[in-house]
Amino acid sequence: MKIAAAQLACVPADIAANTARAAALAQRAREAGAELVVFPELALTGYETEALAADPALWLAGPDDARLDALRATGTAVAVNAAVRTDGPLPAIATLVYGADGAHAAAYAKQHLYGHERAVFAAGRQDGRVELGGIRFSLGICFDNHFPELTERAAAAGCRVHLASSLYGTGDGAAERAAIHPRIAEEHGLYVVLANHVGPAGPWTGCGRAAVWAPGGALLAEADDGTPSFALADVPA
Repeated sequence: MKIAAAQLACVPADIAANTARAAALAQRAREAGAELVVFPELALTGYETEALAADPALWLAGPDDARLDALRATGTAVAVNAAVRTDGPLPAIATLVYGADGAHAAAYAKQHLYGHERAVFAAGRQDGRVELGGIRFSLGICFDNHFPELTERAAAAGCRVHLASSLYGTGDGAAERAAIHPRIAEEHGLYVVLANHVGPAGPWTGCGRAAVWAPGGALLAEADDGTPSFALADVPA
């Protein structure tokens, strides 16, 4: 399976604009051979926590929210991250996975909220798993990936690929990005697919460099640090 790790420059708090950007990038990736495209954390709004706290209209109603229709119609499987309603008063930061036919395949809510996120979002309670094309995937969202027990459980459960929808900024974030993900690949024997922001992202500037690492930690593909684009790599079935 060819997998694309995407990096986006998001329009702040504009679901329609960001869905269109994501769909266009997914179409480009599909034309390059991608069968799955992974998008960064809060890709549909940008990392705009104040806007998300103030306006529930920026929360997806669930996996069948019609605002995702254009992205679900690209003909490739996608893992897209957004604020999604829960049964409580706060939304979750959630990755929604859809097959190439647009059918909903899985959802995962971020378990390890970072700092100020705890006042805006509800934490998830279960690990994320999905199978596509005969390959078993695990899901993690940004700060989740700093907790090795999450990917240790994924490897023990038979997952082969870990999908990391994230936001890493320039400076310290860039150093964390470069350290965390190859270590997951090395220590747990997983392919690791990192999607990231590029350019302004709330209070940060995304450092880009979306990438894919092989088990053992070797870098398979990496995007640049300034262009909305993707890194494409082949994961054997």
